[in-house]
Amino acid sequence: MFRSRRIFLRDSAIAMVGVGSSPLWLERAAFAQTSGARKKVLVAIFQRGAADGLNIVVPHGEQHYYDLRPTISVPRPAMSLAKEDSVIDLDGMFGLHPSLAPLKPFWDQQQLAIVHAAGSPDPTRSHFDAQDYMESGTPGLKATSDGWLNRALPPAEGKPSPVRAVSLGPTLPRSMRGNNEAVAVESLGSFTIRDAAAAKALESMYAGTGDQVLNGTGKATFEAVSLLQSLQKTPYQPAGGAQYPGGRFGDSLRQIAQLIKADVGVEVAFADLGGWDHHVQEVGPKASVGQLANRLTEFGGSLAAFYKDLGDRMEDVVVVTMSEFGRAAKENGDRGTDHGHANAMFVMGGPVKGGKVYGQWPGLAPEQLYERRDLALTTDFRDVLSEAVSAHLGNNQIGRVFPGYAASPAKFKGYLRA
Repeated sequence: MFRSRRIFLRDSAIAMVGVGSSPLWLERAAFAQTSGARKKVLVAIFQRGAADGLNIVVPHGEQHYYDLRPTISVPRPAMSLAKEDSVIDLDGMFGLHPSLAPLKPFWDQQQLAIVHAAGSPDPTRSHFDAQDYMESGTPGLKATSDGWLNRALPPAEGKPSPVRAVSLGPTLPRSMRGNNEAVAVESLGSFTIRDAAAAKALESMYAGTGDQVLNGTGKATFEAVSLLQSLQKTPYQPAGGAQYPGGRFGDSLRQIAQLIKADVGVEVAFADLGGWDHHVQEVGPKASVGQLANRLTEFGGSLAAFYKDLGDRMEDVVVVTMSEFGRAAKENGDRGTDHGHANAMFVMGGPVKGGKVYGQWPGLAPEQLYERRDLALTTDFRDVLSEAVSAHLGNNQIGRVFPGYAASPAKFKGYLRA
C-alpha cells in the first residue's frame, strides 16, 4: 500500500518535499489555504553557472577594467554612438550591460538596487560545491541538510498555505529543502493528476489510513493539487502590458506572479536560470550580441515583465538575485572568462531603496584583486539575504537562517526602506 502511494506521488505533476535531519515535517496536519491576505513575498533568483558580474554591472569608471578586458569589455557610454553597444550609465562609475536596458526604468524609479563585490567567502571554484554552499547558506560546510530559503520562513500563523514556499521547476532546489513544507511545480498549466480515478481511490486510502504520517502527507499533497488546479480555471493574462520573454525563466516568473496575485499564501518563491559559464566567446563582435547578451536579454526582460505584471503588488515583494561566484577579472585567450570570486547581486521591489550601488568597491588594480586575478569580496551574500529575511519577511532569527554566521543588522547594507 505504501509503495502504491509513493508511485502515485512520483508520477503526478507535484513534488512536495521536506528534507531534514528527521521526518518531523511528515507529522504535521494538512494545510489550509490562507485566502484574502496579502503576504510579504521574497523571490530568490539563482543564476547558475557563475555569471560575469563585471560585464553585467560594469565598472566603466575604472580604467583597469578595460586594461584587463581588451576585447570583451563593454564600451564606456561616451565611447560608442550606438547605445545598444555601450554601457548604460548608472552613477558615473557603474553601468548596466546594454542588454539590461529593460531594468533601467526601475533604477530610475529607485526600486532597483545593486550590491557589488558580493558573494560567498568560500574560495572554491567548483560550480557544484559553490552552489551547494550558497543554497545551504553555510559556505564551506557540506553537512548542512536544509536550505537557507526554507529556514527563512517565519513561524506560520495558524495552518500555513500548501504553497507557502514554491519553486518553479521539476525538482525542489537545495535552498528550499527543509522542515518547512515546500512545493516544486514544473508548470501550473499541467499541474494535474494524470489518472483521476486512481487519484480519487488513493486519496480515499490516505484518508482512511490510521498512519498519521501517511495521512498527513497525503492530505498535504492533495490540498496543494486542489489549490493549484483551481487557478487553471481562468486563463492568466499578465497585467501592465507585461510581455514575458519565451523560455523557462520567463515562464517561471510569470507563474510566480500569478500565484502572488491569486493571494494563495505564497511567502517565498524560487526560480533559476542557467547558462552563465562563458569560458569561450562570452561576447560577440559587439557587446549587444553573443552568449552573455542573449542570457541577459532573457534575464532582464523577464524581471522587467514580472515587475510590470505585479504593478502595485510589488510593494509586497522583494526580488534578490545571486550566482555561485563571479568570473576572473582578466579575459582568457578564448575571449571568455574563467571562474572567479566576487560578483554582483540585484535587489528589486517596492520596499527597495534603489538607484544606488551598495557595498565597498575594492578596485581592479593588480594588488587589489583576490589572489591577483579576481574581483575581491567585500560583502558576504548572507548579509544581503539576511536583510531581506529580517526586514522584509519579518524573521529576526537570522542565526538560525544562517547557522554558524555572526549575522547582524549592523552588517545590513540598508537597501530596504524602514
